[in-house]
Amino acid sequence: MKDTVHIHDRERQRLDLTRDFRVYYKTFAEWLKPYLDAVDSRVRYEELVRRVMTAAEEAGYKGNVWQAVITESLLMDENPYTIAAELRDGCEGTIREAALKAMKGLTDFRELPGSNSFNYYKSATGGRKYSPLIRDAIMEHSERLWHAEDEESRLKILEHFYKYYGVGKLGLHKAFRVLDGGEVEPILNVAECSLDDLVGYERQKKMLCDNTEAFLAGRSANNVLLYGEAGTGKSSSIRGILHKYYEKGLRMIEVYKHQYREINELIRKIKDRNYRFIIYLDDLSFEEFEVEYKYLKAVIEGGLEARPENVLIYATSNRRHLVRESFNDRPESPLDKHRNETVQEKLSLFARFGVSIYYGAPEPKEYYNIVEKLAERYKLPYSKDELKLLANQWELNHNGLSGRTAAQLIDDLRGKTEGSKDGRKEK
Repeated sequence: MKDTVHIHDRERQRLDLTRDFRVYYKTFAEWLKPYLDAVDSRVRYEELVRRVMTAAEEAGYKGNVWQAVITESLLMDENPYTIAAELRDGCEGTIREAALKAMKGLTDFRELPGSNSFNYYKSATGGRKYSPLIRDAIMEHSERLWHAEDEESRLKILEHFYKYYGVGKLGLHKAFRVLDGGEVEPILNVAECSLDDLVGYERQKKMLCDNTEAFLAGRSANNVLLYGEAGTGKSSSIRGILHKYYEKGLRMIEVYKHQYREINELIRKIKDRNYRFIIYLDDLSFEEFEVEYKYLKAVIEGGLEARPENVLIYATSNRRHLVRESFNDRPESPLDKHRNETVQEKLSLFARFGVSIYYGAPEPKEYYNIVEKLAERYKLPYSKDELKLLANQWELNHNGLSGRTAAQLIDDLRGKTEGSKDGRKEK
C-alpha cells in the first residue's frame, strides 16, 4: 500500500511539471515526456541520449550540452510572454507571473538521469543550425541560467536573451524561405557574402546601404529595386547587406513568384516582431499572361492597409520593364485604343519602388580590374598580363563582360592552382 501511494505521488508530481511547462513553454514540454520516461526505462533513456546528441551536433554545443539543449528550448518558444519580453524591457503582469511559476520547476531537470557524459561534451562539428554568434550566446546564457540562485534570476537571464537576441526561429536565424502554405522556414546554410567581395559598384552599394541603415534606424526608407545586366552583382549585394546588418536586427525572407499572393499573410505574421524584415524577390519579371504582379503592386504601395514600419521589399531584376511588353503596346499599334494606359499599367510596378539602382555591365578596363582584384585576394600566381589574356579568352567562351564571368574565371584558376602538387600554377 505504501508503494502504491509513493508511485501515485510521483506520477502526480510529473503531471504537475508537465502541465506547468506545457502551458507556458510548449517547446520545453517536448523534452519532458522522454526525460521523465527515461528515469524508469533503459530503452527510453537510450532514445533520449541519441536525441540530445543529435541536437548538440546540429547546434555545435560543447560542455554541458543537456543544459544547453534545454536552454535552447526555452529560447525557441514563441508564446505571449516571450514575445512581450522581446518587444519591451521589464515585461510585467500576469503572463510574467505564469512564466515565473514555470521557472520554479526548472531545477528538477538540471541533470540528464543516469549520465555524466554530457557535462563535458565535445561536438564533432561546429554545427550549422545557428550562426556562431547565436550558438555562443545560447551557451553563455545556459551557463548563467543553470547557476542562477532562484526563479527570478533565471527569468531575468532569459529576458535578457529575448530582448537582445530574439525569440524563436525568427530571432535565432537570419534568413528564411516561405513554404507552400505560408509557413516560414529558416535557411540554415546561408550563402555568406560580404559587400567587400563585390569589386566595384561603389555608388550602387552606398545607395543600398544608406537606405538599409535608415530602415534599421527607424527612419523613412524605401522599397528597392536592383536592375540591370545579368551577373553584375545584384543578388550578391542583397546577400551582402544581410551579412553586414544581421547583428543590428536585420532579417531576410525570400519569396518565390508563385507565393506572391501570400505576401500579405506573411507581413501579418512578422509586422509585430522586434526585427527589421526585408522581403527578398529575386529575378523579378513577368510575362504578359502572368497576373501576380497585380498582387505585388497592392502589397508594395496602393492597398488600404498601411505598410508596417519594420518591413521593406528588395527585389532584383534583369529588366527595368518588369512586365514584358509586346509590339501591340507600341504607340502606333492599332490593336489597343488606350495604348498609353496599357504602357503605364506595365510600368507602374517599377514606379512603386522608391529606390531603383542600376547595375550595368563593366567596361573592359573595369572587368580586368575585377579579375586582378580577385586574383590578388586569393594570392594567385599570375602576372597582370597573364590575367588579362586569360580574362579575354574566358570572356569569349562564356557570358560576356560581368562580375560573374570574372568570378568564374578566378574559381577555375584557383582550382588549377590548388590542385597542383607543388603549389605553383599548372602549365
